[in-house]
Amino acid sequence: MKYSLPLGFLHAACGIGLLVGTANCVSQKKYTALQSQYNDATRSRDQLMVEKTALQQEKTQNEEALRTSLLSKNQQVNQLNANLSGAQQENSQLSADLRSKEQRIAEMQRILDQKDAAVKALRQKVGDALLGFNAQDLQVNVRNGKVYVSLSEQLLFKSGSTKVDPKGQDALTKLAAALKGNQDVNVLVEGHTDNVPIARGTAGMRDNWDLSVLRATEITRILTQAGLPAGQVTPSGRAEYVPVATNDSPQNKALNRRTEIILTPKLDELFQILEQN
Repeated sequence: MKYSLPLGFLHAACGIGLLVGTANCVSQKKYTALQSQYNDATRSRDQLMVEKTALQQEKTQNEEALRTSLLSKNQQVNQLNANLSGAQQENSQLSADLRSKEQRIAEMQRILDQKDAAVKALRQKVGDALLGFNAQDLQVNVRNGKVYVSLSEQLLFKSGSTKVDPKGQDALTKLAAALKGNQDVNVLVEGHTDNVPIARGTAGMRDNWDLSVLRATEITRILTQAGLPAGQVTPSGRAEYVPVATNDSPQNKALNRRTEIILTPKLDELFQILEQN
């Protein structure tokens, strides 16, 4: 676009020249130079206006982008705060659960310690009550948290018989006296035999199952008659299927022909705690 100096501007310039005593008005050369300067100034102004407009648009875009970014950051911060709050609540709940489990474990340990102490005391009491019997015929041991009273066939029965001998009755009566009043102990009577089949025609028995069960039942009767509650004693027969030695010699077969009275402290409190888990 071509620009020209306004005519009034030139007349004013000439008038000023006359007033100050200038002989001639602005020459064509000077006019052209002034016109060029004017055009350059106008173009510079227009360029600056374009640049200003572009900068204003860029500023507006940047401000909008900044507002959008700030809004997004605020939303992220709010989400992080919500996540942190949820994590803190979850952590508090986990801590409470852990304390509760630790308390239950401590309670279980206390009960187990009491049970171990009770087993040791029971073993001592039973051992003292049966102290006068031959160690080969009667043994008292602790295994797996239980007290095992093992009585040989020689002490209790004649071969193939289910009737307890007087010496065996004496041992069982003393055992019942040691256990009497102790309602926190379960009494399991297990009859065991060797692998020799019973004689044919034995009255009331077909095999070693019958023999072991009938012997356990007879011992249970003696224990309950001596004062133990019937609900506290359970008879069972294992026949020849739980040997303590191989049945390959008379001595080992004699070891297998035995009755074991297993004394187990009740753990009702412990089972209640386990059910809570």
